[in-house]
Amino acid sequence: MSTHTLDVAVIGGGFAGIGTAIRLKQRGIDNFAILERGRTLGGTWRDNTYPGAACDIPSRLYSYSFAPNPEWSHIYSGSNEILGYIEAVATEFHLHQHIRFEHTVDGLVFDEQAGRWEITVEGHRDALLARTVVLASGPLAKPGLPDIRGIETYRGHTIHSARWDHDYDFTGKRVAVIGTGASAVQIIPELVDKAAAVKVFQRTPGWVLPRINPHTPGLLKELYRRAPVTERLARRAWFYGHESVALGVVWNTPLTRVVELVGKAQLRRQVEDPWLRRQLTPEFRAGCKRLLLSDDYYPALQRDNCTLITWPIARISEQGIRTAEGIEHQADCLIFATGFEVPKTGTPIPVIGRDGRILAEEWANGAYAYKSITVAGYPNLFLTFGPNSGPGHNSALVYLEAQIDYLVDAIRTILDLDLLMLDVRRDRQDRYNTAIQRRLAATTWNSGCRSWYLTEDGFNPTMYPGFATQYRRQLRTVDLDDYLVVESPADRRQPQLPSLVGY
Repeated sequence: MSTHTLDVAVIGGGFAGIGTAIRLKQRGIDNFAILERGRTLGGTWRDNTYPGAACDIPSRLYSYSFAPNPEWSHIYSGSNEILGYIEAVATEFHLHQHIRFEHTVDGLVFDEQAGRWEITVEGHRDALLARTVVLASGPLAKPGLPDIRGIETYRGHTIHSARWDHDYDFTGKRVAVIGTGASAVQIIPELVDKAAAVKVFQRTPGWVLPRINPHTPGLLKELYRRAPVTERLARRAWFYGHESVALGVVWNTPLTRVVELVGKAQLRRQVEDPWLRRQLTPEFRAGCKRLLLSDDYYPALQRDNCTLITWPIARISEQGIRTAEGIEHQADCLIFATGFEVPKTGTPIPVIGRDGRILAEEWANGAYAYKSITVAGYPNLFLTFGPNSGPGHNSALVYLEAQIDYLVDAIRTILDLDLLMLDVRRDRQDRYNTAIQRRLAATTWNSGCRSWYLTEDGFNPTMYPGFATQYRRQLRTVDLDDYLVVESPADRRQPQLPSLVGY
């Protein structure tokens, strides 16, 4: 077993892992490693390269506040530009010396006597050792396939939106797209320009709002470069603009009707056929499912070579898709625009904490944590994009930065005080989550629609029921009263661990 112990192991090299690494270095912590499963950085933005891939949050807000980029080409930048930004930031802050590529972590076990985590890596004999671990693998990492009967029998070509096949030639092909969510509304407009026929299989229509995406003028870029304060002001304006949207999409208010009116106005303006408009009109409140931004999705559906199918899928056959009314839609290629397996229950990798407890078992009915970052019984382990940290109205990176600053403060405390363990108290965690679920009951996410935010029994382990300003405020300081603090013995003999009563 490796004898060198890292101060911090950061699992994942996307926005969360890179941001954490930067803040660690800025706080004087250099004994850390980023364990990245891929051969390059980027996480979601490395993996999602489908045609039209872009962010639906303005780039000035979907970037680090401490690493502004005056060169964004549009309000909403494409995946290549976002990936380039991540790589540039990693280079600027000299992170490559800390990155270990092709390190797929397949298990974490906490050693209570030593106060450190043993990290097993696929294909490596020796475990890595770390005093603290930051699980920054992100929620959008594993592609999700739908549970459709016969999926394994299909003989044609298959592509998932998160693993795009750029070598496949769509010219003259019949293509079936399953899904009409955030990735689908970006893919379909690109696809109808290439394929002979496109059939779009819709389970539930979403609220589609206008996506105004002009090119950033050169003079404005120059202003941002010469007067950085102007870019900070632009970011702040976008932030508070999105904060105001919470009043219409997080809770069911009169502003929710305004959001819906905007969506219906776009639908009326872009779709003339009353029957097609009816098929594309949602029956749930705006915000209950993720809002979609697009100016070209509705026009693409009306192209001569595109057909919207709203009959439920009965099964996938050898030649294509059979719908509930008995029609088989033959296709040369199936595209699964079905998103990711967001871990609402269980864990992405096995995690074993104090007393041999298994996090996947504790999260079997829904994930939970204290302030979305720490979990009782799993000391010195910190989550990014953890349970109930998802925004429905603002940039995820705003939430992420608050998480990073909090966990880096906690890690700095562990190192400065030479703590054996910092473990959140169970009663504090339970009290926090009871309050969160009570607040969630009054949000649009829990208003009755089916979405990836909820478990099968309606538990919401995903979203934060409030403003980003509220979320950031709760993470301003690490209150040690919330934690069981165990100091390392001066002579490093095996300590007498405290009782686990109450866990």
